[in-house]
Amino acid sequence: MLTYLIRRLFAVAVMLVVIILAVFCIFFLIPKWSGIDPATMFVGKQADKESVEAVREKLQLDDPVLVQLFEFFKGIFVGRDYTSGGDTTHCSAPCFGYSFRTEQEIWPVLTDRLPVTLSLALGAAVIWLIIGLAVGVLSALKRGSLWDRLAMTGALAGVSLPVYFTGLISLAVFAYQLDLVSNTFTPFGDDPVKWFSGMILPWVTLAFLFGAMYARLTRATMLEVMGEDYIRTARAKGLKEPVVIGKHAMRSTMTPVLTLLGIDIGALMGGAILTETTFSIPGLGQAVLKAITDRDLPLILGVTLITATAVVIANLIVDLLYGVIDPRVRLG
Repeated sequence: MLTYLIRRLFAVAVMLVVIILAVFCIFFLIPKWSGIDPATMFVGKQADKESVEAVREKLQLDDPVLVQLFEFFKGIFVGRDYTSGGDTTHCSAPCFGYSFRTEQEIWPVLTDRLPVTLSLALGAAVIWLIIGLAVGVLSALKRGSLWDRLAMTGALAGVSLPVYFTGLISLAVFAYQLDLVSNTFTPFGDDPVKWFSGMILPWVTLAFLFGAMYARLTRATMLEVMGEDYIRTARAKGLKEPVVIGKHAMRSTMTPVLTLLGIDIGALMGGAILTETTFSIPGLGQAVLKAITDRDLPLILGVTLITATAVVIANLIVDLLYGVIDPRVRLG
């Protein structure tokens, strides 16, 4: 187990380096190779020539590629200074960039909004896992029944309906008409009760979309697993059906579910843009949407790095859980 963990941590470190290289190329090299001035991208096309030249000097865009890459890595791990003439701007580690539009470092913005996005993603994940697994298992066990047809029809609707539609409908009914929950976001530290009330609809709306996909995946996997030889052997040994389902079938069923969960949770760390925008939640999704509108490239770069890192870490956790969930998997 320890050897496997060391190998996986090394692989994660290598992957993170590759991600940083890819992000650097996407935001700094590819535009230059395409004939686009990266300095103009960072300050906007409407900026005057002096502002563009100042940004080019601060970001050292005229330096050799390897020098720029070194400074980019250096900023993430130990911080960096942006110098133009006599003006020096320090960006503390981890330096994910400096916004020349808002005149602030990107990392504090990310850390301020990341807990909000994390609470949205994890809360919704708990709901969609419980509902998705339960519906999927029951549909597989009652294949062809009225319940199966209704459940899969509901799952198809969940996958098909966009978040902004279900979100606005739920707001109109449960928040404005029935006044059962809050329609505004309240920070947890200000009032935990109001925070919970304001997060219920976003959780359920996001879970409705993902829960539908997990229900369909669980049903398909469970139907396949129930036909395996070891399931027939377990029944032939006289084990009760709940034991066969819970101890044997569910472990194999959880493997693809965990794989998908790692990808989804990691991706949502970059912000559930539609959900956060629909419910006015100040998370990373809403921040990156505003950054796209304002052409605030450093913030987009920072969110890209955060999202990619979250996906890698989430998949590392999933890989370690495989050995716990499925006895056929051996970590060594």
